[in-house]
Amino acid sequence: MRISRGTVLLALASLLASSCAGIGSADEAGGTTPAKEDQSAGPSPVSTVAPGAPSRIQTPPDVDLSRHSVPLEEVYFDTFDGEAVPLSESTVELRRRLLDAIPPIDQPVYGDASAGSWLLPVDLVVGYSADDQAFAFPFKILNFHEIVNDELGGLPVLISYCPLCRSAVVYDRRVDGQVLSFGNTSALYESDLVMVDRATGSYWWQVAGTAIVGPLTGTRLEPLPSLVTTWADWVDRHPETQILSRETGFDRPYEIDSFVDYVDFLDSGRFPFPVGEASRDPRLGGSVLVVGVTIDGVTRAYPIDRLTDPINDVIGEVPIVVFPTEVGGEVFEATIGDELLEFRREGDAIVDASSGSRWVGGVAVAGARFGTALKAVPSRTAFWFSIAGAFPNLELYEEENPAPRQ
Repeated sequence: MRISRGTVLLALASLLASSCAGIGSADEAGGTTPAKEDQSAGPSPVSTVAPGAPSRIQTPPDVDLSRHSVPLEEVYFDTFDGEAVPLSESTVELRRRLLDAIPPIDQPVYGDASAGSWLLPVDLVVGYSADDQAFAFPFKILNFHEIVNDELGGLPVLISYCPLCRSAVVYDRRVDGQVLSFGNTSALYESDLVMVDRATGSYWWQVAGTAIVGPLTGTRLEPLPSLVTTWADWVDRHPETQILSRETGFDRPYEIDSFVDYVDFLDSGRFPFPVGEASRDPRLGGSVLVVGVTIDGVTRAYPIDRLTDPINDVIGEVPIVVFPTEVGGEVFEATIGDELLEFRREGDAIVDASSGSRWVGGVAVAGARFGTALKAVPSRTAFWFSIAGAFPNLELYEEENPAPRQ
């Protein structure tokens, strides 16, 4: 059975017409015509890929449907013409046609902070730091590409973003000693991006970082510390940051935020693609943004709208602190050596109780601990429905019942 996307997204018709411009432009009949790469876009002089380097792109083998951890009929291909086709009913031809219809960035180029002058201060980025370098990936670019494969600080990384879940996660691309690169299947599971690794053809659930179909089913990618924040906040913290360039080799209207009204759609109780009972967890509204943290097999979610003061907590046996930011939160281990720190707000500052030192972004910027840095903990910021669907037995942090500190 095919499910018409048009009936689900009637209220978002204009929104999706503009977002699908990432793959094509609307024709008169309401469908799409394939977009063409902008052959005139030249490479930026700042790039992590040497000029003339061979392309990293390889065509993955077709997915092996004999092994899977989720029902194949619950993985849907977006055909971009108003329909959604279950993986169980898809053909090899359809899967090949839709592969990388939303094109990943495989040879990213970067500029210095001045290359972000086209962004508004409040525009969102996912920030990643590696080997004393900082990198910013604007949501406005990721809306049209969703996947960036790169090597930063000597580590092969995957920057992944699903606009439908507002889920930005940075992963280590290494699995059992093999470096994977990722493409886009154009499919969704639980209304979240499904990626494909080009080595085995396995399908991966983006927010969970788990292979759900194919030879690597059950394998997890390791998340890396990253931060979703505003461009102004990121560049204030990292004036020497590099930023992903709009010179991607594709002609896209990166200045437009195609998903600016998307929250209103979720708040109406609808989803672009079918989701299961777990994703409809009633403890929070589907569009509530949370910071999800997984330690020792335990995942806990911290609603961003409750993050006004630092949260001192314990997950598993690891004491952590969640610091509020302009638009979310960032997570660190709350220990220095054998000393456990407690944090609190004093006016506009966040300080630790034992020394009174002031902390910003996990670093003491004033006081007796000046220059001391806490260890960052990987986290993911996303809509509640996507975190709830991806992590069974998800714990919701309740301020009135915090975990005891030892």
